[in-house]
Amino acid sequence: MKHMNSMFEKYDVLVVGAGHSGAEAAAAAANLGSKVLLITMNMNAIAQMSCNPAMGGIAKGQILREIDALGGYSALVTDRTMIQFRMLNRSKGPAMWSPRAQSDRVQFTIEWRRMLEQTPNLDFWQDVVVGLIVDDRQVRGVRTAMGMEIYSSAVVLTNGTFLNGKIHIGKKNFSGGRMGDPASYGLSDQLADLGFETSRMKTGTPVRVDGRTIDFSKMEEQQGDEDPGQFSFLEKRKLKKQRSCWITYTSPVVHDTLKLGFLDSPMFSGRIQGIGPRYCPSIEDKIERFSDKNRHQLFVEPEGWDTIEYYVNGFSSSLPDNVQVEALRKIPGFENAKIFRPGYAIEYDFFPPTQLHATLETKQVAGLYFAGQINGTTGYEEAAAQGIMAGINAHQKLNNKEPFVLGRSEAYIGVLIDDLVTKGVDEPYRMFTSRAEHRILLRQDNADFRLTAKAYKLGLASEVRYKMMLEKKEKVEQLVRYLDNYSADPEVLNTKLEELETAPLKQKVKMSALLLRPQVGLMDLLTADTALSSFVSDSDMDREVLESVEIQIKYQGYIQKERESALKLEKFEDIKLSDEFDYHKLKSLSYEAREKLNKIKPSSIGQAARISGVSPSDINVLLVYLGR
Repeated sequence: MKHMNSMFEKYDVLVVGAGHSGAEAAAAAANLGSKVLLITMNMNAIAQMSCNPAMGGIAKGQILREIDALGGYSALVTDRTMIQFRMLNRSKGPAMWSPRAQSDRVQFTIEWRRMLEQTPNLDFWQDVVVGLIVDDRQVRGVRTAMGMEIYSSAVVLTNGTFLNGKIHIGKKNFSGGRMGDPASYGLSDQLADLGFETSRMKTGTPVRVDGRTIDFSKMEEQQGDEDPGQFSFLEKRKLKKQRSCWITYTSPVVHDTLKLGFLDSPMFSGRIQGIGPRYCPSIEDKIERFSDKNRHQLFVEPEGWDTIEYYVNGFSSSLPDNVQVEALRKIPGFENAKIFRPGYAIEYDFFPPTQLHATLETKQVAGLYFAGQINGTTGYEEAAAQGIMAGINAHQKLNNKEPFVLGRSEAYIGVLIDDLVTKGVDEPYRMFTSRAEHRILLRQDNADFRLTAKAYKLGLASEVRYKMMLEKKEKVEQLVRYLDNYSADPEVLNTKLEELETAPLKQKVKMSALLLRPQVGLMDLLTADTALSSFVSDSDMDREVLESVEIQIKYQGYIQKERESALKLEKFEDIKLSDEFDYHKLKSLSYEAREKLNKIKPSSIGQAARISGVSPSDINVLLVYLGR
């Protein structure tokens, strides 16, 4: 079938799979100027929300803002298709604030496809990739199920849960990449033959319920924020109406019913070998692991504006379908529930990510990149973050440009990728704020300040986006200066301060000093002081600016400390290590350190120090060896 190849020119980058990771990878490489072909099994399922119809959340919201600040599409698509917005963790410090949105599942996919179709340099092909063309440890292209050979200089694999995917519902199991889509075969075996270490992982999803059969009067309503925000720094849009989510709970009766299916559970009977997520466990896992809890919270989420389908967040299961329904009907509000489809578990191949460089290029085959669930991660945002970085780095390498790697103190994306390539995974990796040691620097509100200039320099963030960021920065600095210099008048503010239950002023003090009081917010000062209020409105300062200024002033001590600690650690990142070095030669290193360092081949002393099993004394040995 060689003659068919004349259909395809040679591409710079081939992206295999059009989930959240593949979509961002293709967009990034194409927007940077590479000629890209995106190959997917199903053109109608681009960036499909295979699990819950939501984006963002704890730490994930920060990642989404970072993807946006770099010039990715995920946040824009989320804003254009959201049906509810909430800022989580408002009661905690700003390092913990995390935006989250419910999206219209169908519209989300349609909007993603529309944006990709409008991206220059990007072509599409619907087919299944069954193998790679590799020559002398360099990738040259792919082979497809239709017999095509398509050539390129780089390939990004974003296969999600499709590689040798197997779906489990009780005793039933069948091949599939997700419900309704076939699994993909051939690629995993070839990668194993090329010397890649491979393993199995599992994830799951809950029942989908017919909303007409739910009694919402027995549930707690969870509305969106009164003044909803958005994810993208680029577009200013206001959500005019929102759809509510609902909260209900399981009970001992529900748990007892679910336990009836444990014998037939593929997980408990050992039919699923893959490692599962500890932080997003199935309902049967929760009952087993938290046997002291007599109830678990469930979130009942609408799937879109115009559908009756609901997603039961917290009720993931691979138990027999009849047991799932029987237990569901014992939950308040679901007594008469009818379901669209049962929950199921899916087991699939992944490749431990310690086999990757920090650019997400594989160590075994040059020009081959892995991104998303193929690296053992879970979550749309984690996948999209890897996708944009793989797309950027594939383009950079082809054009002999510097690799683009973010540090742990620069972005959650930096933490995510460093964790993967340095520590590997022993369960599906999900991002948490606790994984970031510099989280007060990595807030959702300042992602544009942290990353947009870098992306603009790369050529990925647009001129418009860059200018907007500079204008916002200027306004923030302007307001900080004003608050540092403008004195608060006791006569003007004391009534407000008493109302806020904080001590009245005896004399004039600088506004910024007053903001350090935990009871006082910038909005309080704006409502009480007309001079400040007119300065803000004359300078056209929006909520984003005010939020940034308040955080900067209130937390300046913590922010400064964190910056200093990040700088101390950064000096170790500057001490580079060669990936040619054989650590077995350094007998003063512990045996475990020699094994781990040879396997991971860290790029710097900083990365070496983060490898589990490499002790501070091993690091000292390396420093002495390097003459430091």
